[in-house]
Amino acid sequence: MNTTQSRIARACSAVLAFAWLVAAGPYPKMADVREYTMARNDEIALARSAAPPSIAEHAEVLVLDEHSYLTAVKGTNGFVCFVGRSWDVAFDNPEFWNPTIRSPQCFNPAAVRSVLPRYLERTKRVLAGMSLAEMQAREAAEWKAGTFHAPEAGAVSLMFAKGGYLNDSAAGAWHPHYMMFVPRTDASQWGADLPGSPVKSDSTSYDNTTIIMILVPNWSDGTPSTATHSH
Repeated sequence: MNTTQSRIARACSAVLAFAWLVAAGPYPKMADVREYTMARNDEIALARSAAPPSIAEHAEVLVLDEHSYLTAVKGTNGFVCFVGRSWDVAFDNPEFWNPTIRSPQCFNPAAVRSVLPRYLERTKRVLAGMSLAEMQAREAAEWKAGTFHAPEAGAVSLMFAKGGYLNDSAAGAWHPHYMMFVPRTDASQWGADLPGSPVKSDSTSYDNTTIIMILVPNWSDGTPSTATHSH
């Protein structure tokens, strides 16, 4: 390869690299793990804020360390509250590595059994440094093998936290909402995403799952929601 060809090759490589970064969005790779963690007491408080005190005060609370989620508070009612991080979405989501995301959630027992295990396993793989391609391949194989299952009937999550940061579009907590996890379905049959309906849906974040979201008027502390963010 002569000098001119070498320069052209380097220029092409630079253009391709730039194009890849643009396509990947502002979060092309995982940030330092410390950017995803929180002070323990702050994380417990934020996790509990996902649900009204009547539920959260008796729920198990998980917190994230550098390797996985750990039980910080043992519960008695079967609910599990935790703060979700950015990788709780589809692999091609441009915010998969957004270190700002803090998504307080409180799962009921059915969701703990049938929805939470996939997220906890993915978290371990993320923190172990596994590549996106390998994680995606493993999860596809686990769905096929029956390791992961479609949500159980009655699997729900409460997301009533005033704090937290759902994504860059919401730029905050969005609206307080009640989520139902159901096997992948036509969300319009649930009254979701139709003109004038307070019911929204998400069929992209979780494999084999549709999330039905019902907006509620108050945050977990009882104050009314005045959020006007779009999803």
